[in-house]
Amino acid sequence: MAEEKETGEFPGGLDDKSLKELNLVLSSLKHGSVTLIIQNGKVVQIEKNEKIRLV
Repeated sequence: MAEEKETGEFPGGLDDKSLKELNLVLSSLKHGSVTLIIQNGKVVQIEKNEKIRLV
């Protein structure tokens, strides 16, 4: 896992809040995709596309 900087941010713009939100989204997803929207090196949006498998 990435080392935490002194400011509480992770490389690539993942601060503690973003990391917690990403973890929450990933833990609730069975099939699908997650897209991170980055602006100026910071995560500004997390998009989740979930697929429902019928078989």
